[in-house]
Amino acid sequence: MTTLVETGEEDPVLAVARFTADVAWAKAGADVAEAEISRICEEAENLAVENRWSELVSLLLTSSEMVLSNTPEKDSEAVFSVITNLVSKARSPDEALAMADQIASKVTPNVTDKPALRLRILFNLYNVLDNPYGRFLTFKRAVDFAVNGKVTELVTPSFKRMDAFLKEWNIAKAEKRKLFLAITNILKDGKSSAKDSFSFLLKYLATFSGEDNQTLGEAKEEAVRAIIEFVKAPDMFQCDLLDMAAVCQLEKDSKYAPVYRLLEIFLTSRLDAYLEFQASNPNLFKNYGLVHEECITKMRLMSLAGLASKASREIPYVTIKDALKVGDDEVEYWIVKGIATKMLDAKMDQMHQHVVISRCTERVFGPTQWKELRAKLAVWKENIWNVTRSVENARATNGVPVALQGQVVH
Repeated sequence: MTTLVETGEEDPVLAVARFTADVAWAKAGADVAEAEISRICEEAENLAVENRWSELVSLLLTSSEMVLSNTPEKDSEAVFSVITNLVSKARSPDEALAMADQIASKVTPNVTDKPALRLRILFNLYNVLDNPYGRFLTFKRAVDFAVNGKVTELVTPSFKRMDAFLKEWNIAKAEKRKLFLAITNILKDGKSSAKDSFSFLLKYLATFSGEDNQTLGEAKEEAVRAIIEFVKAPDMFQCDLLDMAAVCQLEKDSKYAPVYRLLEIFLTSRLDAYLEFQASNPNLFKNYGLVHEECITKMRLMSLAGLASKASREIPYVTIKDALKVGDDEVEYWIVKGIATKMLDAKMDQMHQHVVISRCTERVFGPTQWKELRAKLAVWKENIWNVTRSVENARATNGVPVALQGQVVH
């Protein structure tokens, strides 16, 4: 088998030209092979001297599939490393994009043979490109190839940097939508957490803000999907779906209005509203694979969160019992379960039969919650200012007032 040997004597491009020609003509007679290899090497040298980089890439890619399929991965990767580096020599962004397209078009058609190698070549090509949009196109191509080649686990780590990528690429809203939806599906089908997939689904839906009704209609199915995924998720207790235009359109939709109402109940109502809704819409639960018992469990926790967010600090056990529709001996179980899910921080006062809330996750964090947060920050700011002023006054009088000793700011 032909092996690519790197030396310091021969130009890398000519070495690749010789290697690929040797692979292409390996089964021909010695005389024919030698003549063809010499011709290809001479043509490659002339193209390089004349700076005709796009034509040189085309020449080196002539036997690319044979190289990928019939040579060791190390040699194949070295060959394509030399070829992709030629993209950096392009005389214009358009020429660079055309060269990149040539390379990607040769690498991606075969998704079953050495998919990991082909994906590495695509990402090497991505790193060579300077054009942000060209990088986006290459990344999207890599994602599509990973899906078709069933090697999505090789691209999922890059999704963590998506915000930085999007800032660099500066792509249109429509392109973001396609990318977000593709990533959502990859994460959903892979081993990633449901929250990762859900977060990209939210990003997808968020791109429909400010769109007309016709465009919003394109997001109906995914909006329903987001609602159902949220309701099913046992570890998600907060979302902003009710503020999204793509979701709000479902409220008056003849087909999907009940799904929207279900979301409203989980985010704004309590268990009694859920039980009434479930009794009136049994087919909805069957059609979307919702398990009533699992929904009751989540709805009890959501109801507890609703109680905690509205309480000043303390909630009587009896209030929790009535809201969650449980027995006296189950109240503390649900408080502990709420703490375990990190939905709230609290301490139980068994003697006085109430729970003291120190922190709670808001089911919805919209304009009302922002207003409340601003009010709390204003109070904290005023408290800090008062303490600072008191300390300064005390220093001026060479003493600290007794009233301030051991004072804690809440």
